[in-house]
Formats: sequence, C-alpha cells, structure tokens
Amino acid sequence: MPSKTKTGKVYLIGAGPGDPGLVTVRARELIETADVLVYDYLANPKLLKWARPEAERIYVGKRPGLHSIPQDEIEEILVERANRGQQVVRLKGGDPFVFGRGGEEIAELEADKIPYEIVPGVTAALAAAAYAGIPLSHRSYSSSITFLTGHENPEKQSISIDFKQHGNTNGTLCLYMGLGQLPRILSELKAGGMSGEMPVGAIQWATLNHQRSVFGTVNSIVSDIESAGISTPAMIIIGDVVTKRSKTEWFEGRPLMGKKVVVTRAREQASQLTVLLESNGAEVIELPFIEVQPDINPQVITEILAGIAIYEWIIFTSVNGVKSFFDIFYKAFDDIRCLGPMRIAAVGAATARAIESHHLKVDLIPGKANGDALVDTFIQDEGIESIQMLVITGNQNRETLVKRLEIEGGAIVDTLPLYKTTKTDLSEHPAAERYRKEGADAVLFTSSSTVKSFVDQAAALKLEPDAKKPAFGSIGPVTTNSLKEHGLPVGFESKHASLDHFVNATIEHLNS
Repeated sequence: MPSKTKTGKVYLIGAGPGDPGLVTVRARELIETADVLVYDYLANPKLLKWARPEAERIYVGKRPGLHSIPQDEIEEILVERANRGQQVVRLKGGDPFVFGRGGEEIAELEADKIPYEIVPGVTAALAAAAYAGIPLSHRSYSSSITFLTGHENPEKQSISIDFKQHGNTNGTLCLYMGLGQLPRILSELKAGGMSGEMPVGAIQWATLNHQRSVFGTVNSIVSDIESAGISTPAMIIIGDVVTKRSKTEWFEGRPLMGKKVVVTRAREQASQLTVLLESNGAEVIELPFIEVQPDINPQVITEILAGIAIYEWIIFTSVNGVKSFFDIFYKAFDDIRCLGPMRIAAVGAATARAIESHHLKVDLIPGKANGDALVDTFIQDEGIESIQMLVITGNQNRETLVKRLEIEGGAIVDTLPLYKTTKTDLSEHPAAERYRKEGADAVLFTSSSTVKSFVDQAAALKLEPDAKKPAFGSIGPVTTNSLKEHGLPVGFESKHASLDHFVNATIEHLNS
C-alpha cells in the first residue's frame, strides 16, 4: 500500500519593518531552507535572495484598493502547499499578529490540521519610533502605548473604531494604515477631548534609506503630510513624546540620506559597495553591467595544479580570481599546505582580504590597487628576474600586467584564467527601468569594463526627460581615463582605489 505524503509545515514569519537587518535569526534560517515563500507587499524583496534558487516564490501583496489575491485564496495556498509536504514560509510585514491577519491564517491551518510555527517580527510602530528618535514611553509624558488601525479589515474602506474614547489619553497612540482616514480620525480625537496642539509625527517607509518623517500637531499634520508628499506606507505617532524625539537625527541625518546612487559592479561584487553606501544612508540601485562566469580549461588547470609547488609567487588580480582559484584548489587538495612555500601578492586591499579569509598571509600589496602599481612594487622592492610566477586572472585587461612582469621584471610567468566577465542585457531589467524613470544623484564606476558596458548599453539606460541627471564617479585614474575616452564627464574621482575611499569621495561630492 503506498505511503501517504507527509504533511509539510507553515511558518508565519514577521518580516519586520523593512530593513533586512532587523529580521530575526530564526526567520532567516527558515527562509534559507523553505520550499515555498508566500510574501506580502511590505516584505523587503531582499529577503527573497536568502532563499534557495529552486524555492517557489508567490507574491500575495495587498495595498488599499489594489488587492492581488483575496485572503481566502492566500490561506488556500498555504494549506495546499503544506499538504504537498512542503515547508512553507509566509512572510508578513512587521509582526504577523499585529494587524497582520495572522490569527485568521492560523485558524485556517488549525482547521485543516496543518502544523505551523510563529516567528515574531519587529512591528512598524516600534521601528518607526526608534528610527525617528521618538521614545514611545516616557516617565514624565507617557506611561501607556496604544496600537490602533485605520483599517480593521483591508477588504473594506471604512472603520468602526470609536476614536473619541482615545481623545483624553495621557499616553502614546500609534496609528497603523491610517493615512487615508487621518482627517476623520483626528477630528474624532479632538471631539473626544484631544488638544489641536497635540504633537504628531508621520514616518514613511520606516527603517529604509528612503525613510521620510514630518512632524506637526493634530491641527496641522494633514497639511504637513500633504506638503511633504508623504504617502503610504506610513506610521502615525500621536502624543507628547513626539516633542521629546532625539535632537540628533541618527538615521535620517546620515550623509547620503536622500541620495540615490547607482552601483555598476558585477552582482557578485556589488554587495560590498552597496553595504558601505547604504550604511551612510544612500538608496542604492544595483545595475549589474557585467556578470562573472566560470571560464575554465580543465587541461590547463590540471597542468598548473600538478606543478603548483614550482611557483615562487602567486598573484591574484581580483576577488573573483581568489574565489575561483580556491573553489578549484579545495576540490583537488584537502590540505592548504599543498600550495607549497610560494609567496602571495594581491592587487589591492579587497583582494587581500579575500585571500586572508583562507588563513593565508599576503606578502605584497601595492600602494595603489592596479596592475601597474603591482608591477612597479615587484620590480623596485623584490627583484623578480628568473622568478617563476603564477597570475590568477580573468579574460580581460591582464595582458599588460603579464608583459611588464616578463619584459621589465624578467620573470617567468604563467597565467591561469578562471573566469570571464560578460555584458548583462539591461533592456528589460527592473533596476534599469527604475534608473531610466528616476535617474540618480551619482553613478559609480569601479572598472574600465563597467564604463564600456555603460556605453554599450546606452540605449537601455537613456534617461526620461524628468529623470535626475547623475554625476559620474570613478574609483581611480584607470577608470577615469576610460570615462574620458568614451566621452563621459567625470564628476569626481576617489583619491585611492578602494571602496572605502570611493564612498568617502561620493559623500564629499554629493554634499559639496
């Protein structure tokens, strides 16, 4: 008799207020192992990148008046996928049990005898207050916190809460999904005894780098919100604590807050620069002009690895080269000492860090992160005549390095190409579409190949008439020359060819 398919499990997970860094460790573990992800409008799309490539992704987001899938159909999806024996993650913005209809979904799962687990999330009121510097409670001004919703049921446009009864509160009111009903809600609060001078704050897209806040009073906040262009999603906080917000805008006051910056690196590398920019407040658009793909000749690899111990130096010209080399090396050898007594050189600090992650010491790093500086350092400080060297490289821009090592330095050089960079088609890429419509404050170029790709894809990146025209930033002189050769204006150049210095140069230029 055939065995019955084992029932899966549903995980109701709070996706938090927006910033992926505020998602719990447990939530990430479950996202990474899920078979199916069912996610909302307010769940940050970056969370989906944690999932396995083969995981099914189902969008069921709701916005007022724009419901993609009715609630009963969402519940059917959860039950049906679990009955297939799958592990189902239900990602809900904020916390699933704070105006998130988690209770309804749990009731349906229990009715169908589906196992489930609940993973709490940081709810929007707590996050918005913290990121706007508002203490929700204060010994002198507020000893209670009340969560209210402007829509008890997203399927209808009316509310039945009696807001008058909250008009005399001495505490803090946190209003979810209340922007559309705000004039009526404030009118009822005043009818219940609330002063028109009661402080109010409205925080849009809390915890994200396009967060915006506006502050006023019960009498003024509606017009303040309209003047500031604040729209949904927004959290409304009402109470005397709003005036006690921190004087230092620790989040919105960061140097790149409100700036839109385009990153033009390969997707595998973009995260490093993106993290640095975002930590300074920038809203980043990643345009992956180039993709890095393996490009391996098995015969060459076999020959090189068989004689790996003959080399006195191994030179890594990129982070991609480090990753590609050690992926292959560990498949061939189970002991790092099989590298032999060779010394190690890296073209720059980022490449050196990648090497050091394998618990290896880097013996030579040039003062500037480029191939010419690397050769100059070898010739001046090491003396490499008749020295056998192995250069780990890709398919572009390394001929000059090898020739100089051989001709000027007198070294005996072998190359091991392990990857190739190819152009990405951006004609229908969503990030490119956004760039065309909105433009940016800056476009950052980190290599000559990204400059060439930008020029090659000019048609796919042509800005619309109202889009903001960006300044072009260069990581160093080689990239600057490439920009000039292609007729592109150079807005600014990093003093040193490193990501940290490049971000500092971007901050300086955009705030000058």
